Amino acid sequence: MRIAVIPARGGSKRIPKKNIKVFHGKPIIGYSIEAALNSGCFDKVIVSTDDIEVATIAKRFGAEVPFMRPANIADDHTGTMDVVRHAIEWFSGEDLNVEYVCCIYATAPFISAESIKRGYDALTKGSFKFSFSATNYCFPIQRSFKRNSDGSVQMFTPEYSDCRSQDLDEAYHDAGQFYWGRSHAFLNNSSIFSEQSFAVLIPRIRVQDIDTLEDWEIAEKLYLLL
Repeated sequence: MRIAVIPARGGSKRIPKKNIKVFHGKPIIGYSIEAALNSGCFDKVIVSTDDIEVATIAKRFGAEVPFMRPANIADDHTGTMDVVRHAIEWFSGEDLNVEYVCCIYATAPFISAESIKRGYDALTKGSFKFSFSATNYCFPIQRSFKRNSDGSVQMFTPEYSDCRSQDLDEAYHDAGQFYWGRSHAFLNNSSIFSEQSFAVLIPRIRVQDIDTLEDWEIAEKLYLLL
């Protein structure tokens, strides 16, 4: 069985009710649910939440909420892997075998069904344990520097200070949209960011972390450019 797990607890300190806050006309979680359903990759699209309002909205968009998330994995310190493992184990307790899982973040309005499909294809046609969304940095990270307390600067990798941008290896980072994995890899707490994972590249214009209200405003403006 293939399932999508969308973690969406009710509490959020920096952006109140972030997972169901309206983004360009609909609760932001709706974008993730719709992309998952439209991908055709899943037997079940579920939302893991501890909040009745989130559950109600999730069901309205077509997701299932087969359980309410226990309090011990619904606090500020709970990691995404804990939520995914709980979902796999819950289905196992219902005598349902989960083979592939895709964790999709609830605040990913730029996610597309097509990129989810690409992630599934990469996972199932190769020997990878995971596949996840990624994008490239807009500036060479080898020439990054830190700012000291007195205002002076210090390069992280000074050996690259005189290198041309085009001569440096391109660097990428997690796009924070989805994480496909084999269920045993999630259960074993395997590392996602390693050679056992495939990076599905997403254009930078479709990537924006949403952790603060400023991030939210940037995402809303960026969305208008698509």
